[in-house]
Amino acid sequence: MKTLIVHAHPEPRSLNSSLKDLAVSTLEGAGHEVRVSDLYAMDWKAAVDAEDYGLDATSRLKVAADSGRAFENGTLAEDVRAEQEKLLWADTVIFQFPLWWYSMPAILKGWVDRVFTYRFAYGVGEHSETKYGERYGEGTLAGKRALLSVTIGGPEAHYGPRGINGPIDDLLFPIQHGILYYPGIESLPPFVLYGTDRMTDDEFGDVAKAWKERLLTLESTEPIPFRRQNFGDYELPSLQLKEGLEPAGRTGFGLHVRG
Repeated sequence: MKTLIVHAHPEPRSLNSSLKDLAVSTLEGAGHEVRVSDLYAMDWKAAVDAEDYGLDATSRLKVAADSGRAFENGTLAEDVRAEQEKLLWADTVIFQFPLWWYSMPAILKGWVDRVFTYRFAYGVGEHSETKYGERYGEGTLAGKRALLSVTIGGPEAHYGPRGINGPIDDLLFPIQHGILYYPGIESLPPFVLYGTDRMTDDEFGDVAKAWKERLLTLESTEPIPFRRQNFGDYELPSLQLKEGLEPAGRTGFGLHVRG
């Protein structure tokens, strides 16, 4: 298995960095190939701008069109092309990050903004009466899998079905479904650690054991069964879920998960 780890925490001695290092040693020890994009260590530029597209940037910047043209012409910024090549190389992508303000750190969102360009991660495939592009289960990155490894400062109860912060599955849906599944990447159930602001060194032993177990079962773990766009569950072109497919009483994000 070839694994790319995209790591987003500024402190090399943090829990997130320890989990990243443990993932590298565990996977390599099991015979897998691993590459790491440590975004803070790389001094990753998070903001999209005209420099990303070189000579293919228009005077009035059009991010989608310009990024697609630069991708097709091979004129994307070198750091962006390098990350796209890593994604194409990988079978599995692990995203290691803390949950900050209900989402990923800005530097990681900036990695997505810059790397998931038009004609690479979206805007591919035919658009017709029976198919609305290749996305949500199809696309450039179809066949790859991802795992979110997320640390959260607050208690687990705060992120439960009735928790004040909202269910963790809902908070991660925009990442797992909207960012990853859109270009075809299937998400495995996330590895989430709660109460990490108060975690002691003694408690890390149990965390490390659980993390190793998840890492060594990546290939056998079933992904979240998101519905595929072009395979009969949705009306076209409205992309509304067909009536009667949802389990009784299910609404919201849960509509887009089978079973």
